[in-house]
Amino acid sequence: MFKHGIDQEALIQKFTDASAKQGETVRKAVHEATLKALQGRELTLANIRQVLGTVTKAASAGAAGSSLPAPDVEALLEKAFAGMDGALEQAVKASQAALQQLVNQGADLHEKQLKKALADIEKMEDELLSSVRKAASGMGTGASMPEGPWTAVLKNMQGGHTDTGARATAAVEQLMADTQKNLRDGRAMGLKASQAMLDSYTTLVSGVLIGMSEALQQGSSPAPAAAKRSTKR
Repeated sequence: MFKHGIDQEALIQKFTDASAKQGETVRKAVHEATLKALQGRELTLANIRQVLGTVTKAASAGAAGSSLPAPDVEALLEKAFAGMDGALEQAVKASQAALQQLVNQGADLHEKQLKKALADIEKMEDELLSSVRKAASGMGTGASMPEGPWTAVLKNMQGGHTDTGARATAAVEQLMADTQKNLRDGRAMGLKASQAMLDSYTTLVSGVLIGMSEALQQGSSPAPAAAKRSTKR
């Protein structure tokens, strides 16, 4: 069954059949499924929430059907979390690159639409953690795993930070610094002049995310291409 561009049955089966030594295989499968689903739609916070929810539900179903002992199931779910985290970190990078293109052309991140886009970057980590908390609340009612393996994954993360969160913090700081520089230099453009760019932001992010992934698959860095595009007027 496909939902939000994700083959849930294949993902469930991947978990169900995985051995304790196949954590990296699970991580890659989750990362690829999450990233592919994100690429297939506008990169809005609502769509991100839907994709993460679908992936965590599939992981939960697969974990519930696994014959592995609880510690091994927990370890696989930690790898699944890492896969989602890695995919979402790519989404943060794409959002930063898209906003950077607009900033380079003089857009002001204090405008309402771009201010929201910036806030959404900061919320991506919360969406990731929220999806896992919801999954945790629906698992582990049996005597052998009273709290559920997702709960154990969350407990192991207490006081820690995700790659998504770290990337988001760095992205926001860099973008705001560049915006302030534009304002000092008098390069910020008016709202009317930048409205077309503001309206096309989510589509632009989706295109950047696809371009980044294609570059990585070819073994090259996406940074030069993004930088080159950002110089266009």
